[in-house]
Amino acid sequence: MIETRPIITIRDLKKSYDGKNYVLRDIDLDIFPGQIIGYIGPNGAGKTTTVKILIGMLSDFEGEVTVFGLNVAERPLEVKQRIGYVPETAALYDTLTPLEYLRFIGQIYGISREETEARSLKMLEQFGLKSEADVRMNAFSKGMKQKVLIVAGMIHDPDILFLDEPLAGLDANTAIVIKEILAQLAVEGKTIFYCSHIMDVVERICNRIIIIDKGVVIANGTFDELQAMNKGKSLERIFSQLTGSSGHAEKAQDIISAFHRKEAE
Repeated sequence: MIETRPIITIRDLKKSYDGKNYVLRDIDLDIFPGQIIGYIGPNGAGKTTTVKILIGMLSDFEGEVTVFGLNVAERPLEVKQRIGYVPETAALYDTLTPLEYLRFIGQIYGISREETEARSLKMLEQFGLKSEADVRMNAFSKGMKQKVLIVAGMIHDPDILFLDEPLAGLDANTAIVIKEILAQLAVEGKTIFYCSHIMDVVERICNRIIIIDKGVVIANGTFDELQAMNKGKSLERIFSQLTGSSGHAEKAQDIISAFHRKEAE
């Protein structure tokens, strides 16, 4: 059951890196426990900046942002103890083994070594990595490293999980498992903040979709609500229409034509 009190509150959020040009402008959002939020937008729209503010990595912003009722600019460590973050790419200590790395992460969150190992091995087994638990990660593929990052982001049972393109590099079966995990976490009242460019995944798993463009929220609602306002179009078409990035077929034809011209020469 979704509570009525928001777990994340954003009011009049603005962010500029140079003091003049704003990458975020007048963002107002309330996010509730049990929601899977699809936070989407073109490259440079402000998605990553928003996430960095919410997880306490950026404190020099204008406006008010609270997570768990805590001012994230003033109490970032308290916020970080209760959230998980899975970036698209991260610098793993790849001379470590998965188990060594996860022990390190567990220690940061104050989890006992025994509990950390039990949770790690159980999750690594589900992701098909238990046999590699003691293998150095410098020989791992991108997908294998991504699985370790996902385990690290969930090992302390966070109340909010921030995901930035979490399916990047994963095989189809693992991607399905991840989507099932997110759905079950939401049922338990966990909040998922999901950034992705894969529209069909966002369309299927997110119960609320927020589209941001040029630092401004331009759409906010369920997929059904967005469809109702956009003549039943797919999320991909709604996104293209609202962000002004149309003419994809023509662009594709132009690229193909360039090859054809080269062959004609």
